[in-house]
Amino acid sequence: MKITISVLKADVGSIGGHLKPSQALLEEIKNFVHHRAKNLLIDYYLSCTGDDIAILCTHTKGPGNPQIHQLAWEAFLAGTEVAKKTGLYGAGQDLLKDSFSGNVKGLGPGVAEMEIEERENEPFIFLAADKTDPGAYNLPFYLAFADPMYCSGLILSPKMSEGFKFRIIDVSYTEKNKVIELNAPEDLYNLAALLRDTEKYVIESIYARHTGNQAVAISTQRLHNIAGKYTGKDDPVALVRVQGEFPATGEVLAPFNIGHYVAGFMRGSHIGPLMPCRLNSTISYFDGPPIVTGAAFSMKGGKLSEPVDVFDHPYWDAVRFQIAQKATEIRRQGFCGPSMLPYSELEYGGVVEKLKELEKRFTTVD
Repeated sequence: MKITISVLKADVGSIGGHLKPSQALLEEIKNFVHHRAKNLLIDYYLSCTGDDIAILCTHTKGPGNPQIHQLAWEAFLAGTEVAKKTGLYGAGQDLLKDSFSGNVKGLGPGVAEMEIEERENEPFIFLAADKTDPGAYNLPFYLAFADPMYCSGLILSPKMSEGFKFRIIDVSYTEKNKVIELNAPEDLYNLAALLRDTEKYVIESIYARHTGNQAVAISTQRLHNIAGKYTGKDDPVALVRVQGEFPATGEVLAPFNIGHYVAGFMRGSHIGPLMPCRLNSTISYFDGPPIVTGAAFSMKGGKLSEPVDVFDHPYWDAVRFQIAQKATEIRRQGFCGPSMLPYSELEYGGVVEKLKELEKRFTTVD
């Protein structure tokens, strides 16, 4: 049975700055989706990660369906009205256009979708990140799908021995979707050469070469490319199928123990370690650190099981402690050097304008 899994997310308002949406805002969006779900959705799940709200849903209408996207758009609009009435910060922040045009891509909300032929049992993980951009998934997914040091299934499972195909998008090219497809293991070094530049080259999707089945879908929208100015970090979501011909759940999660440095943090303009957190976690230190949450599901006929919080385990408490130390160390460096994004990636308008004015004061001397 073909099932489409869609996740659509947006920041439409939060308490006390960029921390967490209010319960009233969450309830408004949940009620809106619930009343519109009949004859449209098979199932749905609502969650928040930092100040972002995500609608995960299953249906049979295929990716990019206008009805599904309009449902999410109108739900986020309804939530925005609650945010405005209750004085939440950044009400409607991610809704960058005035009207719906058939698809929320290019309007501000993030989208990750995949249409699959449902297996007899269909386990997958829904990942959501806050205070970072889509390139945050480059390293963990490279390791989980291409490196046997992290994914032993690449050498132990006959179903995975042919490797995976990576579809990579150049997110700096805004006229059209500029993509390249590379195969692991043959193109391993080429993959590394691209994925190291997390602000330009981003994994969009991954496919099992043995069957051609899709394993991963990631939201790759960059808000500053849409708005032309800083409006908030992109806060990417991802869907990852696991087990069988795909890496096991533990193999997908393992690389997140690195706490690798990603773009984002305060004002979207710094570098910080990505911290795996419990579901519905808030934001705190220096508007961060950048966080990722994970909910694992099983699915049958498009109906979702209850979620399992993949980072709610004593092991990850120790990881979070180490990552907190990494965050503290890089923040001690303040504005200097690699602790802040380079000029080409600074998204906060004030410093960009300041540098333009200072450029006029430079002189050349012998």
